[in-house]
Amino acid sequence: MTKDATSGPTAQRRVHRLPGDPKPADRVAAMIRVDQAGEYGAKRIYEGQLAILGRSRAAAPIRAMAAQEKRHLAEFDRLLVERRVRPTALAPLWHVAGFTLGAATALFGARAAMACTVAVEEVIDAHYGDQAEQLGESEKALKATISEFRDDELEHRAVALEHGARETLGYEVLTTVIKAGSRLAIWLSTRI
Repeated sequence: MTKDATSGPTAQRRVHRLPGDPKPADRVAAMIRVDQAGEYGAKRIYEGQLAILGRSRAAAPIRAMAAQEKRHLAEFDRLLVERRVRPTALAPLWHVAGFTLGAATALFGARAAMACTVAVEEVIDAHYGDQAEQLGESEKALKATISEFRDDELEHRAVALEHGARETLGYEVLTTVIKAGSRLAIWLSTRI
């Protein structure tokens, strides 16, 4: 266990770390790496959906969500460079997997594409919430960015629900599978 001074020479705060736990800077780097990978994957999902649904009525909300994801990606791209964080080595896989997931769900119709959005955004909501909690007050700017993006992701979920996501045939199975894949992608991108 290490001690960090919080205010004055006598005030001490205990930081609970076990041997082998990553250093705080390494944890933050892993957060930035996985978040950049996730936003890249989201961009590719929407590109896949738009490749199939680009001329349909469902395209407008998908384009709006895609624009926000591109803004999120640009911010995490900037943070990767600014903080000299190594991006995930799995980017080529997420390039293909994201587009494939988007296109595959869109082939089943606009509602299935929206169900994909609900599933991904529910996982991201929990993921960003956990990160914000871990950051506490040590990384105020990063925490504010993550919180802002989390709000955008929750908005995407709401839009998808408004556009009939739950009416998708096999909604529970589809969203369960996509959530499991999203959690696996997070786990892998944090580490690789």
